[in-house]
Amino acid sequence: MKSKARVIAFYLPQYHPIPENDEVWGKGFTEWTNVGKAKPLFRGHMQPHVPADLGYYDLRMPEVREQQAQLAKEAGIEGFCYWHYWFGNGKQLLENIFNEVVDSGHPDFPFCLGWANHSWSTKSWVAGKTMQKDKMIMEQTYPGQEDNENHFYSLLKAFKDNRYIKVDNKLLFVIYMPLAAQNVKQFMDTWNELAKKEGLLGFHFVGIQDNANIFSFEDNKKYGNEGMVVNANILYKRVFDLGFDAVNSRGMTLSRIRYDSFVVSIIKEYWSKFLLKVLKWQPVRKYDYKKISQLLFAEEDAQENVYPTLIPNWDRTPRSGNKAVVWYNYNPKYFYLQVKKALKLIENKQDEHKILFLMSWNEWGEGNYMEPDLEYGHGYINALRDALNED
Repeated sequence: MKSKARVIAFYLPQYHPIPENDEVWGKGFTEWTNVGKAKPLFRGHMQPHVPADLGYYDLRMPEVREQQAQLAKEAGIEGFCYWHYWFGNGKQLLENIFNEVVDSGHPDFPFCLGWANHSWSTKSWVAGKTMQKDKMIMEQTYPGQEDNENHFYSLLKAFKDNRYIKVDNKLLFVIYMPLAAQNVKQFMDTWNELAKKEGLLGFHFVGIQDNANIFSFEDNKKYGNEGMVVNANILYKRVFDLGFDAVNSRGMTLSRIRYDSFVVSIIKEYWSKFLLKVLKWQPVRKYDYKKISQLLFAEEDAQENVYPTLIPNWDRTPRSGNKAVVWYNYNPKYFYLQVKKALKLIENKQDEHKILFLMSWNEWGEGNYMEPDLEYGHGYINALRDALNED
């Protein structure tokens, strides 16, 4: 029987205090701190989101991780892609949760890694603090060859774990900002050489890339991604030219362009940035989930080496307040329709490449999660399972 999809869910290993967050945000800070005190910002805006089955959990508890894996299995998810933070020169953050998963052998649930290669600053949590001066918490650096080797060997035990997810018998490894990673081709070549030296077949490297670009953000200028681009192939080619095996496509920008029209999307972007710069304030940018959740995919996402992204919901107001983008009117039945559309998109690919990344399993601070809440219970889990199981 042919496989319908390999659904791999991004997983945030943040829900426990660490000294770096304590120093900036106060003792005991976790993702839950702002999630629990979020407030509705407009009529019909559902906040706060309250977890159901698992409660306000602490990921240092193994039983929580076991329950998460069981829920993910119920949804038909193949495995978790744990976000991995390596800042250079051996400096990591949030690594202890994944290390415990590897060392303990539990939960017995497949996994892979996504390198979140970006700096941490106080911009991550700005709700109610729009006048606060940005402070660097941990800067992302790329020291070079020796660091690449140390990075690889720090994860070798995980790479040799039989739970590690593979594509074409190679280790699946995602890089969040492929265009920002300095000397990324050297990095990937080094890791492939070391993997083969250690008896592994190498890596299946995946770079995350939007399938549309509205206009020139500063970062896009810096990384050679300037201009108003709605041709996904142009954007994907920049990642493939670096040597990546595949692209994980993200459709949030494309969906906004389709939702508003291209011209209106540009006006909204410039206007919100003008208000933020001049008035230090901007209105919440809100979109009806029923409509926008069906506009995520480009035709190019059907290509063999492009893996689309499923998005169950999106509301970043717990982190960003008025500066957030909000998808309101979200509902599991609309997510079900999104999944069905994605399945149609990938139906002619080889089974190994019928990958759908799910964004995300537990990003509660972005309103972007599959875990049960008081509003819909197991609704999203059931919607994904039903879509995957139906003929």
